[in-house]
Amino acid sequence: MKRQRGFTLIEVLVALVIVAIALGAGIKAAGALTNNAERLAEVSAAQWCAENLLTELRLTQQFPDIGESPFSCEQLGRSYAGKLRVGPTPNPLFRRVDADIANEQGQPVLTLSTIMGKF
Repeated sequence: MKRQRGFTLIEVLVALVIVAIALGAGIKAAGALTNNAERLAEVSAAQWCAENLLTELRLTQQFPDIGESPFSCEQLGRSYAGKLRVGPTPNPLFRRVDADIANEQGQPVLTLSTIMGKF
């Protein structure tokens, strides 16, 4: 009697389960990479907004008044709402300036801070 060679049904099913688990893990990793890339683009654009505003303040060479003021900007086709907060420091010749940036849904994205001196 000749013995048949090949895989049993159980062996084939185990191999399919292993392949399915590997593909599922790969899809999950690809989704995480996509989310990270989107987040990086959002944070980069928000940082450009904040840096542009702080650079504009430096170029005007005016000592900013203490308080808060809203602003908005658009980068990479996205709109960002921001709040500029100016506060005192222990040295009266300097002010702390914070630019808080939020996305279109109002969720905080980034805060960029600097110190500005009296010109």
